[in-house]
Amino acid sequence: MAEETKKKSVKQLKGRIETNLSGFFRICIVGLLVALQFAIMLLLPLFLRDYTVYFYTIMEIISFLFILIVTNERKSTSYKVAWFCIVLILPISGFIMYALWGKTGKNNKLQKKCLDKIVAGRTYLSQDAKVLENFCRQHPVSSRMSRYMSNEGYPLWKNNRAKYYSMGEDAFEDIFIDLEKAEKFILIDFFIVAEGAIWDRLHEILLKKIKEGVNVKFMYDDWGAMFRTSKDFARDLQREGFQVQVFNPIHKYTDKLFMNFRSHQKIIVIDGNIGYTGGFNIADEYANLVERFGVWKDTGIRLEGDAVWGLTVIFLQMWNVCCDYEAVDYDHYRPSRKFPESDTYCHVLSDGPALNPKAFIETMYKQMINYAGKKLYIMTPYLVLEEYMVQSLVEAVRRGVDVRIITPHIPDKKHVKWLTEYNYGSLLKNGVRVFEYTPGFIHAKVIANEHSAIVGTINMDYRSFYLHYENGVWIYDEDMIRTILSDFSDTFEKSREVTFEEWENRPLWLKIIQAFLNIFATLI
Repeated sequence: MAEETKKKSVKQLKGRIETNLSGFFRICIVGLLVALQFAIMLLLPLFLRDYTVYFYTIMEIISFLFILIVTNERKSTSYKVAWFCIVLILPISGFIMYALWGKTGKNNKLQKKCLDKIVAGRTYLSQDAKVLENFCRQHPVSSRMSRYMSNEGYPLWKNNRAKYYSMGEDAFEDIFIDLEKAEKFILIDFFIVAEGAIWDRLHEILLKKIKEGVNVKFMYDDWGAMFRTSKDFARDLQREGFQVQVFNPIHKYTDKLFMNFRSHQKIIVIDGNIGYTGGFNIADEYANLVERFGVWKDTGIRLEGDAVWGLTVIFLQMWNVCCDYEAVDYDHYRPSRKFPESDTYCHVLSDGPALNPKAFIETMYKQMINYAGKKLYIMTPYLVLEEYMVQSLVEAVRRGVDVRIITPHIPDKKHVKWLTEYNYGSLLKNGVRVFEYTPGFIHAKVIANEHSAIVGTINMDYRSFYLHYENGVWIYDEDMIRTILSDFSDTFEKSREVTFEEWENRPLWLKIIQAFLNIFATLI
């Protein structure tokens, strides 16, 4: 029976959705602790009402200092405006909230730990000067982006073979085949892990490989797995021989709301030779084995070649962030073979809040827009944009670029859908074309122009650009770009185009809600 299961196609598996009450209770406890902090802050003014005159003077001084500090911080304007609004609504409590939760720089405990481990891992990345020089000579337009990425510590790799997946179920088919062939080690990192048919199949393969002597490192985000795995999930895996790390347990930093910083990365590396990334997680909906929001469209990429080392380093950086003991030896996870010559060029990208205020990945998205000459296509489940990103898209239209964005018609989060729709206005008015994927929910994260593309875990919103740890692959290859643009063309045909007139005529109640939500867009 086990052999029959292994031979089944992913599409033949019977999906299911399991929920975990222990995860619900855990988040309730954390929520109560946070609510208690809120209650203390909100009640504080009542206890101080007998000292109004003195307190008013102190408040004026604090308000001036607050404006001075926040205005001069290297944060986005919308982030600052959101905090100004909170302090305006809650004059006393708002200051305390900002002191606890708004100061998200490199001085806090978790961020400093992440930064130290990430910087240490970067010493294992080096740019082959000849590879970069040859690429820049052959491709002068894209060389501007490539030099920037290389100078920021993300080398350009050649000698790769790449495969693009337009649906998550297709990616899992190949993932399971490749995992079966692992000989030395398997590295896996996902945001969401859910017990179901995909997990059962993956778990079965990994147990088999562990028995064969393969080293399996399994990492996931605590928030992403909390509701859909058992309370002893990590402990059970450790008993079975897995090496397990859980990123940022939510109960650990309730006093600072560091639980807001999640690892949204998705990485699989097999023997250092094959790597995967994309939007999909380990859950049955990503392979359309269960229906949650209609047809679930996700995208991903398989790499085989020199660029896989970039994915390996990102994984080990985050593994070391989670470790409270001796760091792993990067050199132990080098590729086990040399790759044939090819001209498929890749940069493997990563970013996260410990590296702020640089926002490297956001800058890369802007460069993809700015260097587009003919077309600029984007797939994203969420569209919550800063004003300068909107302006970049509008400027692209005005210089003759065909700019199109695909978002979901069926949302997974109603309030984020409202914010996404709110952002249509300036874009539609200035010639950006917006499409909604009508079969269901589009979870894909792809940006492409006529030269190159980025495929990965990055949503076009503040959370991905500033609050999450993300990763992706920038790729320059004519065949791959044709494949990706073909997927866009197919998806446009399955989507409905939104007009500016339609957007203007949305209900008044929705306009009011959207305007209110937009004030706090960077904090949602």
